[in-house]
Amino acid sequence: MFQLGCANRACFQNEILSGLTVALALVPEAVAFAFVAGVEPLVGLYAAFMVGLLASIFGGRPGMISGATGAMAVVMVALVAQHGVQYLFAAVVLTGLLQIGAGFLRLGKYIRMVPYPVMLGFVNGLAIVIFLAQLQNFQIPAEGGGREWMTGTPLMLFAGLVMLTMFIIHYLPKLTGSFPSSLAAIIVVTLIVILLDVNTNTVGDLASIKGSFPSFNIPAVPFNFETLMIIFPYSIILAAVGLIESLLTLSLIDDVTNTRGRGNRECVGQGIANTVTGFFGGMGGCAMIGQSMINVNSGGRQRLSGISAALFLLAFILFASSLIEVIPMAALVGVMFMVVLGTFEWSSLRIMGKIPRTDAFVLILVSGVTVATDLAVAVVVGVIVSALAFAWEHAKHINVKSYVDEKGSKIYELNGPLFFGSVKNFLELFSPEDDPDDVIIEFQNSRVADHSAIEAIDNLAERYIKAGKKLHLRHLTIECRELLKKAGDLVEVNVMEDPKYHVADDQLA
Repeated sequence: MFQLGCANRACFQNEILSGLTVALALVPEAVAFAFVAGVEPLVGLYAAFMVGLLASIFGGRPGMISGATGAMAVVMVALVAQHGVQYLFAAVVLTGLLQIGAGFLRLGKYIRMVPYPVMLGFVNGLAIVIFLAQLQNFQIPAEGGGREWMTGTPLMLFAGLVMLTMFIIHYLPKLTGSFPSSLAAIIVVTLIVILLDVNTNTVGDLASIKGSFPSFNIPAVPFNFETLMIIFPYSIILAAVGLIESLLTLSLIDDVTNTRGRGNRECVGQGIANTVTGFFGGMGGCAMIGQSMINVNSGGRQRLSGISAALFLLAFILFASSLIEVIPMAALVGVMFMVVLGTFEWSSLRIMGKIPRTDAFVLILVSGVTVATDLAVAVVVGVIVSALAFAWEHAKHINVKSYVDEKGSKIYELNGPLFFGSVKNFLELFSPEDDPDDVIIEFQNSRVADHSAIEAIDNLAERYIKAGKKLHLRHLTIECRELLKKAGDLVEVNVMEDPKYHVADDQLA
């Protein structure tokens, strides 16, 4: 089940350096998301360590980074505010158990049903969200309270350091690929700030990251049905949001690396990570697209990079908090801006006028909803709109070809899928009053897709019965035949079986 994935020294070195780069970027993100959830910074840092470590070990996508995320943090706010942090820990434990169950039920395969325009919208929307999240770093405390935008020299210094970071990340790989460019940029910019005594925001300005090793504690909540009713709705949402974001990130990393992760195993891995994290005082989490892209772009493709990132983060908390707190925020903002540029699908702008208008609309819609609400809502909305557009389009494709055979029976050869969207058009294709006494509907080129279609067939059969005529249905599925029993002897069904359809599956191991 578990392999580090490295066979030589160069691979080990690259994976560990990539993990160090990711760990440095994880610190401000974990602290920021802890503030969003309304918990202490260490609760976010412990989650980044525990979820990152366990998801890397047990998950289904080597090279993918997990930790505390904003998508899950916004769901936690109300629970923490109303019931306290202990209820959050209990909800995280239950979230993990639900995710493990989803993995063993092999629900991870259904992420493949997400249409490509929804994927593009998800990626673009998330890139915009990452960009907007960095803008708060261009603000400073105001004299009368609150925060205000930087101006003058502080703004020029901060923006200059951001640009320098981005310059190093972009051009260093052209000189050498032996050292992660993001890590090099962070080190160079930090040294410049320290040596020149530049007055700019640092990680330490967010919060102190010094802490101890997370300890095991059972959430201090009453173990009764009332507690379950409080945490269960939150756990369901957290589990869904976490799995959607993780599986979509998995698909994106698959495309970038031209490899294939295991969706069901990732569900189990995320579940194990969240269950354990809840017992160790963490806020839970899921896959992080920004940090995953940093890792992949830095050369991290194996489990070792995720494991080392988590261990480096723990080392920062235990031993090196004073060193990490002097890293300028401008360096980390520059790294994230490069992630934004690499994450956004710029090709989607070029093809916007060349793809169907429905797909273009879905792409823009998902991007907008991702920015306005959260990823899970955006994906669900995108899938629903895509499905409705598909149904509307295919509802227009049903038609019949009719003729009278040598026995005097009228044959209707039905073409196109019969489902909820096409049943109205289907019923309008027939006129029982004008047809001869014997009518045959041929379903060989049609597929009965849902209960609405079966009801439409039954309604049509009753119309022919009332007209005193015989209706024969040929090449129907076994399921449809069973539900048409009330048509009795007037319904004749050919014994030829329909083709079998299979859904792609995924294995846990």
